[in-house]
Parts: sequence; C-alpha cells; structure tokens
Amino acid sequence: MPTDTVALSLWDGLDGQIGPSSSVADVESIDLLRTHPMTGPIYVEGAEPGDLLVIDVVSIEPSTFGVTCVIPNKPGSHMGGLFGPRFASPYLVKWRLEEGLARSPDIPGVAIPADPFLGLVGVAPSHERLAVMLRRERELADRGFPVRLPNPEGAIPGTAKDGLRTRPPRETGGNLDVKELTEGARLILPVDVPGALLSVGDPHMAQGDGESCGVAIETSATATLRVGLRKEHEVRWRSRNPVIQFSRAARVPPSRLEYYSTLGFPISPEGKNEYLDLNLAATSAIDEMLGYLTAERGYSDYQAYVLVSVAVDLRISQLLNAPNAIVSAHLPLGIFADA
Repeated sequence: MPTDTVALSLWDGLDGQIGPSSSVADVESIDLLRTHPMTGPIYVEGAEPGDLLVIDVVSIEPSTFGVTCVIPNKPGSHMGGLFGPRFASPYLVKWRLEEGLARSPDIPGVAIPADPFLGLVGVAPSHERLAVMLRRERELADRGFPVRLPNPEGAIPGTAKDGLRTRPPRETGGNLDVKELTEGARLILPVDVPGALLSVGDPHMAQGDGESCGVAIETSATATLRVGLRKEHEVRWRSRNPVIQFSRAARVPPSRLEYYSTLGFPISPEGKNEYLDLNLAATSAIDEMLGYLTAERGYSDYQAYVLVSVAVDLRISQLLNAPNAIVSAHLPLGIFADA
C-alpha cells in the first residue's frame, strides 16, 4: 500500500477565540459559527470512490496552552453539555501543558496527563451521500431537535453554503472526538469522491470519554499523518462507519495491547437518524463488529455474537456532538491465535 506523509498545522476547535489573556466574558461572546476550523482539503493522489483511506497518526505536538470552557446553551447549539440547563453561566479554565501534564490555577491540585488526539478527521461525501445526510438531519430538525443545518453565514469558503455542519460525526468521519485517535492509531474512512479530500482539525490535549461538558482540553497542534489507500478490489469487508485501530498499555505482557474499534452512530439500518440515542449507537457499533468478525475473521454469526459478549468493550466516546453520539466497540486483537 503506497503511503505519503504530511505535516499539518491545526487550529484549536474554537478558532483561537480563547487565549492566555482571555476572561470568562470572552466565553460568553464566542462566535459558534467560527468553531472547527479545518486544515484541508488534501487531495490524495489515486484515491477513487470505493477505496478506503488509511490514515496513520505518526505524531501530535500540541501547543503549551489549552482551554476548557462551559459555553451556555444558545438556540440550537447544545454547547453547554450534558447538564447545560444546570450550568447556565459561562466558565473558563486555562491550562498549561508542561512535562506531559496539563495544570491550571483555575482548578488547583489537579494534573491531567496529556494524551493528545485528533478530534476531527474526515473526507468529503459524495453528492448522493450528502443529500442523504442532509435529509435525515432536516427530519430531526423538523421534529424539534436542536440540529444545526447549513448556514451560509458561517460557510468557508462561501461556495460551501449548502454543506454539512462540522458538529456531528458521520459515516465519512468528521467530529469523532474518540480519544483513541492518538499517536500510533490508524483511522480507516471510505472514499466517496476522487482524491478523497481529507480535512483535519480540532486537536485536544486530553478528554474523558463522553466529553460531558461539551468541550475537551482544546489546543492547537502540529500533526504528522501517514496516508495510504486500500483499493476497492483489495477490500473484503467494508464498515458503514469509520474504524480505528489503536494500542493501549497493558498491565501484563505483552506491554501493549492492540485493539480494533468499530464506531456506532444513532442511525438505523434503514437510514433514520435519532437524536443522541445511545442504544441505537451501541447497536450500530456491535453490528459493525459482528461484520468484521464474520467477514474478516471467518467466524459464524453465533461465534461472533459470543465473542462480542465476552471480549468487546463498549465505550461512550462522545454523547454531545448532536445529533450523533458515538459508542465505540473495542476488540482486543491479542485474543486471536495469530496475534
């Protein structure tokens, strides 16, 4: 598989609106139309619809400054997090990253281990897939849910006025906020258009699963990625959603465990989108894992179902990127004899 390496300069997810000299008043006035500035799109030579784009995260070098804030809910934003109505006033924590730890005088006595990862990685959807995504999100908005639909005012460039908002993750990637997308991880995305058109942004210093207040430790960063292709004729099984492979430190030998992780969205097999439905997202993640175990590993449906029950961990990776929360299913590859 031919690969190319690219180094990217990434803005923080709030587009630099909060800096070392900012105050809580700046949180109140954040322009939500400026969130998620992305670096890209990057044209990948040779990428064609039907291929899979394979993105290896070589390194992430965050800046020495990070920010977490509680942003009061604004109409249609859902930015205040899981308990937005309870925390109706803005709040600001400014972090310094030193010696691998994030510390802040705003929360004294705490040191958060730095575990930088990429919050937003995605490729361009085809016109056909774009129409499907817009239709199901408009249906949610028509049902009264706070879904952010296309807005010409915040479109960059202006020709993207009818394009998708970056807040929700989707089948082509986007605002995943899965903290396992860190150094050494691999992300696999479908190619919908010639060149794939890869965009990256929203780096984080650290995040708890769920990102409960709506914001992680946001930072700018330099990310080095290795990008390759799996051509359509080489693919035996294709997930409907992004797939992540990563490693994690283990308490027993070997010193690191390798994982294969499928992601689930609250979208039914029939294509109906529900709003932050964790049960549906979990079902989706398990369904994708069953597909991997049967198609890639050769197990029967029943064998795969048992393996999911005894070996796969379900995690709420994020539950606030409305309307699409993510449940991830982590499979330890060390259980297999060929590991």
